[in-house]
Amino acid sequence: MITLEMMPPLMFGGLVLSMLIGFPVAFTLAAVGLSFGFLSIHLGFFDMNFLQAIPGRIFGSVLSNELLLAIPFFTFMGAILERCGLAEDMLDSMGQLFGPIRGGLGYSVIIVGFILGAITGTVAAQVIAMALISMPVMIRYGYNIRYITGVLAASGTITQLVPPSLVLIVLADQLGKSVGDMYLGAWGPSIFQIILFAGYTFVLGLIKPDHVPPVPVTELTLRGWPLWRKCLMGIIPSAVLIFVVLGTMMLGLATPTEAGAMGAVGAIVLAAIHSKDFSNKGRNVLYAGIIACGIGTMVGIFMAQNLIFKIAFAVTYAAVVWVCLEAVRIPELRDLIKQGYESTMRLTCMVVFILIGSTCFSVVFLGVSGGVWLEHLLTSLPGGVWGFLIFINLFIFFLAFFLDFFEIAFIILPMVAPIAQKILTPVVGADAALIWFGVMLCVNMQTSFLHPPFGFALFYLRGVAPKSVKSSDIYWGAVPWIGLQMIMVVLVIAFPVTVTALLDKPLNADLNKVRIDIPQVELPPLDFNEPSKFK
Repeated sequence: MITLEMMPPLMFGGLVLSMLIGFPVAFTLAAVGLSFGFLSIHLGFFDMNFLQAIPGRIFGSVLSNELLLAIPFFTFMGAILERCGLAEDMLDSMGQLFGPIRGGLGYSVIIVGFILGAITGTVAAQVIAMALISMPVMIRYGYNIRYITGVLAASGTITQLVPPSLVLIVLADQLGKSVGDMYLGAWGPSIFQIILFAGYTFVLGLIKPDHVPPVPVTELTLRGWPLWRKCLMGIIPSAVLIFVVLGTMMLGLATPTEAGAMGAVGAIVLAAIHSKDFSNKGRNVLYAGIIACGIGTMVGIFMAQNLIFKIAFAVTYAAVVWVCLEAVRIPELRDLIKQGYESTMRLTCMVVFILIGSTCFSVVFLGVSGGVWLEHLLTSLPGGVWGFLIFINLFIFFLAFFLDFFEIAFIILPMVAPIAQKILTPVVGADAALIWFGVMLCVNMQTSFLHPPFGFALFYLRGVAPKSVKSSDIYWGAVPWIGLQMIMVVLVIAFPVTVTALLDKPLNADLNKVRIDIPQVELPPLDFNEPSKFK
């Protein structure tokens, strides 16, 4: 006889078994959830009315969730920027800038990976673009092949941690926290991780200088101001797009969905600027829009939002519309936009179906007291808070061998988030507990793209690498970078301030002792005499 206490572990076992068979995850979640739901009804654990919560949560928490609308916008933005020529220009200019330094091409890949991560948000686009551009150059100048494959894969996965990452949006939604706070918490670890990557390259240059040789000065085609100009032409538009997406969100001027929509339009504008077929008239209109935007911003800061402010931004919006129409006019960009729509539709459908399946599973899991079982399991671990964090991170690390980050976020997080809130609150406070936990898991889940057997970044590299590059070199090349990412996980666990430093400090005040003094205003005495009669 199956008891109620046996149901939660049986559900987990059934889920793992179904996934090992190879059934699609979204349908596996729904099938396991509904199967155990009907079994629970048969055994009397709950009745049929309980399952009405499934369509209620699907239509109330999934399909009507405005935050999840940001996912297609950011996906579309990444799909456009991956093929618009921005990565090529930045890698070429950065490679020539850092090339004469030992390990300079590695530094350029790491820096460009960080910048692209802040404007694309997609691993596939980043790894493929950088591998196609940088791998032949690094091979030609004698870089160690395992270092090449490792740095390209790792620099591509940094996009999962650098805002505006899709992972952070999903984590914020599943943890019930603000996307802006999640982004603020992720900045510290993302910068420290770049420092770790660059530090490994520097140390490798000292220990094994033949693995990361400098590029001969005679091979450089640009020097001086032309080189700096090309670098700035790639960095400045990217910085503007980053501000449009992240800055407006951090300043409270836009919601994540609105910022994503502006980023999608900005990606089309950036693609048009980098197109060789962009007309001179369109370029002049763009310059006029930039000038008008500057004037409107200055007027808005130092003066009231008057008629000049409105006219200036009307000109800016008209310029943006003109540039977007120019992009549609260019056949190459028109095809690019169409491909962006298609890839966005595929990813969005996948996310929604996984969410629906995970809702079916989680409702039934909670109905058979799975939350109580899981809380008892995790709170009874030795080591208290640190034992809980070590266990969860090891568990997520091994799950990432087989599951995508979307699947991990939608299946595991809703179950462990209440427990994490309870356990971590004494360490960093109630407001920052889930932010710290979410960023920590985001750093951890980067490894899912690097380690076998389903390291997607390795598959992307294998698909675009020359046949002379062995698969063993790709897999072994990723090992040191997985170690660096795990070191970053340890640093985030040991030093929560890496996440919480930029967050708003909690208000340490006893609201029961707050007293508000309202000054008394003396009013003239009321006159209750009869009104005088006018003659």
